[in-house]
Amino acid sequence: MHSSDFGKDFLWGVATAAAQIEGAANLYGKGQSIWDTFSKRPGKIKKGHRPTLACDFYHRYKEDIALVKTLGFTVFRFSIAWPRIFPLGNRQINKEGVLFYHKVIDECLQQGLIPMVTLYHWDLPEALSKEGGWTAFGINAAFNEYTLFCAKEYGSKVKHWIVINEPFGFTSLGYMLGIHAPGQTGLHNFLDAALHTAIAHADGAKILRAEVQDAIIGTAFSCSEIVPYTQSAQDLMATKRVDALMNRFFVEPTLGMGFPTADWDVLEKFAISHSTWRHQERMKFDFDFIGIQNYFPLVIKYNAFIPVVQAWEIKAKNRRVPHTAMGWEVNANSFYRIIKQFAAYPEIKNIMITENGACYPDHLVDGRVDDQARVAYFKAYLAALLKAKSEGINITGYLAWTLMDNFEWAEGYQARFGLVHNDFKTQQRTIKQSGYWWQEFLSK
Repeated sequence: MHSSDFGKDFLWGVATAAAQIEGAANLYGKGQSIWDTFSKRPGKIKKGHRPTLACDFYHRYKEDIALVKTLGFTVFRFSIAWPRIFPLGNRQINKEGVLFYHKVIDECLQQGLIPMVTLYHWDLPEALSKEGGWTAFGINAAFNEYTLFCAKEYGSKVKHWIVINEPFGFTSLGYMLGIHAPGQTGLHNFLDAALHTAIAHADGAKILRAEVQDAIIGTAFSCSEIVPYTQSAQDLMATKRVDALMNRFFVEPTLGMGFPTADWDVLEKFAISHSTWRHQERMKFDFDFIGIQNYFPLVIKYNAFIPVVQAWEIKAKNRRVPHTAMGWEVNANSFYRIIKQFAAYPEIKNIMITENGACYPDHLVDGRVDDQARVAYFKAYLAALLKAKSEGINITGYLAWTLMDNFEWAEGYQARFGLVHNDFKTQQRTIKQSGYWWQEFLSK
């Protein structure tokens, strides 16, 4: 298997996020993000790590973009930090931050890379969070102002856009479970945030369509195949609820189908109480591509003691199946099946894998990181991707997560996903064996 098997126009890239790599968190006019604030709360980030310096991409962007080129990729996906552009969330513009992203984009173009920009990758300005963040209806006006500015400012040079990264991820972890920024809890917070995020998806895309000539507009959904632990009626029903929440809850409003209320009475009550039918047309947009971000399947068992969803995950290690350092099951066949599940929507005309990768306990020994487990992971998952593509699914790109080890949200700097090893004390980059494997794979 070689990259040429996927076709000459297939896009190969790496994905990154501003809050995870940039650093310079308190410099050059940048405002505080919810992750800057959240990371200061004791016990929220492993080992008390903070994204203040991260990978220092802000100062090292030229060498890091050169690494993308060295590895043989053609696409560099990165996000714009909303508070670096608008330190207070809206109105006041930070010119130094605006200039920084021009430099990053120009460096990509100079290196012959396609810049793919994510507008929102979780780093909400803290000033907006104090006003309710994604739970407040006012967030949509602020997001539209930010999107319009970015479209006008960078649209002549950037044609590939992702509006929002993993809406279920940041709304569930940040507004319902409280384990990600801003650390809020409760179903009501999640549902409010979800509604405004679903609206923002389409609003942002419509702004890009109006402002950016020849734009290729997508958005990125996290997804997992949901597998019942047994074929009992209770396990099957629990599986349906989890699937509606994790896989269908955001993509179906985007496709004009509204929220998936039929399989879960909680969502039906939400739709009624929030009058979401009024927003159904506003939440719809015909995206040029749908980004799929998949890392693992979930095996679900009914549990009456779990609030609301009444479902419980049976962990991979307890099932004694292969898993990564994060405890996530390694299952390329499941990756194939979740692609098929999304491709079954007739409204989805183009799928791009906008994130996929694996965390392993890498060790730098004598200047070398021999991460063969990660190499095997990519081989298996790309084979599954090729199988889906050969069956006629229109898959047009694959972006590996991630270029280099970074600030991995609540995991801090402990979880390493990169193709490039980063020594966070010295900021020394070392290409891992998986990076060299990609280099060879993409050369053929």
